[in-house]
Amino acid sequence: MNLYRSVRAVASASGDGVVDWGAAAEAAKGATNPGSLDVSDEERAGYATDVRDARDRVGEVAGFEFELPDQIEVQHRHHWIDANVDTFERLMGPLADRMGLFPGVARVMNTGSTSVALGFLARHVLGQYDPLLLAEADPADHGLYFVRPNIVRVSKELSVDYDRFRRWIAFHEVTHAAEFAAAPWLPDHLEASLEEAIENLSDGSPWGMNLGGLDTTMTAVEGYAELLMDRAFDDEYADLRRKLERRRQGGSPFSKLIRRLLGLDLKRRQYERGKEFFEAVADARGVEAAAAVWESPENLPTDGEIADPQAWIARVDPTPGFSGPSRY
Repeated sequence: MNLYRSVRAVASASGDGVVDWGAAAEAAKGATNPGSLDVSDEERAGYATDVRDARDRVGEVAGFEFELPDQIEVQHRHHWIDANVDTFERLMGPLADRMGLFPGVARVMNTGSTSVALGFLARHVLGQYDPLLLAEADPADHGLYFVRPNIVRVSKELSVDYDRFRRWIAFHEVTHAAEFAAAPWLPDHLEASLEEAIENLSDGSPWGMNLGGLDTTMTAVEGYAELLMDRAFDDEYADLRRKLERRRQGGSPFSKLIRRLLGLDLKRRQYERGKEFFEAVADARGVEAAAAVWESPENLPTDGEIADPQAWIARVDPTPGFSGPSRY
């Protein structure tokens, strides 16, 4: 790490935007050890095998076939920052007119807070399916990333086998690839929800969003992924889930504060509520019927229906045999 590099980058933030994105990325990397990317041919082949097996197994459980993104990368933390800074920039673009009377001061503060967010996430993200939100792109251009230094570190912290933990992460991220393949309308829908959340900023801070419809959509995304993950993973996983949950609840006071500011506690709530909803749907109509949620935006559950799955079933009347994405 190079904290001087980080502070210097934030202090020199310039330009016309709400955030100096080049400075934010530089500061985040200055405060973040990239980690090792010394990957053997055998380990790289292991990642490929895990992803391929996950695609086959998830497709079998979901009841439809889908293709994986062309871009599958084993990254270190600086790679992850570079891969995500453009997405952050697109997301925050609508904030350009909210800088107030002192845009230079606001820019430095926003650049600093953004660099903290990027650095924190880069040190904690294990894997990521990137649907290139806010950008028109073919699903084949989407990305699937594995942040190897974090996977290695967390497997050691949890005292679990690295190969098994890596495979579990691969299965989880591939479930997201299945969702976006099944719902080609989902990126545009999320884009609209993100823009609405930004318009509803409550306190002028880039992180103080009223999420509204975005919360219910992400609850469906995370919950369906959890359903597929539980049914598709080809090994015992209860110990992995239990240890990860304990790890999420721990951490330093600073770590807990950052998690709250970034909405990561909300993400856990989305996992829990969404999982309960889709488990109820699958128990009533079968796993394949649960995929009816991706037929159109109108089939997404409302917040009330997430708490009352039978109401969603009555409205949508899902039946087994969802055909999946027509292009595959």
